[in-house]
Amino acid sequence: MSFLTELFAQVLSSLMRNKLRSFLTMAGIAWGVASIVLIVAMGDGFKSGQRDRFRELGENIVVVFNGRTEKQVGGRRAGRRIRLTYDDVRDIRSECFLVSRVVGELQNPASAVSPFNSGTFQVMGVEPLYSEIRNIPVDRGRFLAEQDNAGAARVAVMGDNVRKQLFGERPVAPGAAFAINGLPYRIVGLMPPKTQNSSYNGLDSDKLYIPYSTMVRDLPLADENFHPGILSDLIYVPASLTGWKAARDQVLRVLARNHRFDPGDPSAVFIWDTVENAELVDRIFTSMTIFLGAIAVVTLTLGGVGVMNIMLVSVTERTREIGLRKAVGARRRRILADFLLEGILLAGFSGLGGWLGAYGVASAVNRLPKQEMFGGLPVSGTTTAMAFGALGIIAVASAVWPAWRAASLTPVEALRYER
Repeated sequence: MSFLTELFAQVLSSLMRNKLRSFLTMAGIAWGVASIVLIVAMGDGFKSGQRDRFRELGENIVVVFNGRTEKQVGGRRAGRRIRLTYDDVRDIRSECFLVSRVVGELQNPASAVSPFNSGTFQVMGVEPLYSEIRNIPVDRGRFLAEQDNAGAARVAVMGDNVRKQLFGERPVAPGAAFAINGLPYRIVGLMPPKTQNSSYNGLDSDKLYIPYSTMVRDLPLADENFHPGILSDLIYVPASLTGWKAARDQVLRVLARNHRFDPGDPSAVFIWDTVENAELVDRIFTSMTIFLGAIAVVTLTLGGVGVMNIMLVSVTERTREIGLRKAVGARRRRILADFLLEGILLAGFSGLGGWLGAYGVASAVNRLPKQEMFGGLPVSGTTTAMAFGALGIIAVASAVWPAWRAASLTPVEALRYER
C-alpha cells in the first residue's frame, strides 16, 4: 500500500510541476481514446441503423421476381417470360434444406370503398406465414389464418394509411365491413403506423392483405396468361446467414428445373437479397470505421509521445533524487518499475477520462429521438476493450524509454548532475 501511495504522490508531483504541459499531454491521450470510442460506436450505429432498415421489410429475406431469359436452353428460345408459381414455393419447401421459410405473394391494385370514403390501393394475396417473414405488425385483431386461405374467405388486414383514407379518424374495430371491387369484405386485423424507408413494391401501410386463394378468385391479374397459382414474386429466408449463397444456388436450381432455364441466366429471375446487401453495407461501414479509427490511433500515439516527453522531463528533473535512492540501496529494477508505472498511470488516468467523456456523449445522443438509418452510438464492451487495448500498448511504449533511462543512471553520474 505504501508503494502505491508513494507512486501516486510521485505522479501527482510530476503533473503539478508542469501544469499546462501535463494538461495538454493528458488532453491528447483523452482525445485519442474518446475518438476511438466515438468513431467505432458511430460505425456500429450506422450498421445497426441499416440492419433496422432492412428489418422493416423482414429479417434476412430474399425476394425473387419474375424475369425473362437471355440464354437458349434445350431448344427453347431466349426472351421467354418466366412466371413464378405456387408450385415453385412448394418445391422449395420440400427440396431446399438451406431455406428455412418461403412464401409467395400476388399483387394487384383494386378499388376499396367504406361507408365514408373510397380509394385505390395495392391488394396483396398472401398466406398466413407472410406476416412472420415480411414483418407485418397487427395491433388490433389478427393477421390472416390458415382457415381463411383454405376457405377463400373475404377477410382483410388493413394498412394504417388505408384505414385513414377509408375511415378517417373514426374508430375502426376488427369485424368492420367494407368492399373491394364491389365485393363485401370484413376487416380481421388493423396495422399500426409503420415507419418504412425501404420497399420493393410499395409501403406496407398503403396495402390491403387478403388470402391468396381469395385473391385468385376475386382479383385475378388482367393477363391473358393468368392462371391460379401464378405469383408476382416469392420470398424466402435462408436457414443460415453464413450459407445464404448456397441457399440461393438451391433455389435457382429448383426454379431453373421447373421453368427450364439455365441457372446461370442473370435475367431469368431477378433477386433482391437483403442478406447480401446487409453484408455489403457492413463492409462499407467497417472499412470506414477502420480508416477513421486508424486516424484516432495516430492521435492517441501523438498523445503517447506527449507522455514520453513529460516522463523524460521528469527523469531529468529527478536525476539527483534517482542517484540518492540508488546510493542508499534502491535497485535498478525498482527505479525501472517506479517510472514505468508512473507513465502507465498518467496515460491510464487520461484514457479513463477520455472514455468517460465519450460514454457521456454517446449516452446523450442515444437519449435523442432515433434518426432514420442511424442506430445511435452504442458503446460496446468490444469497443471499450479495443480503446483500452490501444491505450495500454501506447502507454507502455511511451513509458519504457524514460523508465529505462532513469534505471540506467549510475549513482555517481546522477549525484554529480547539475541542472
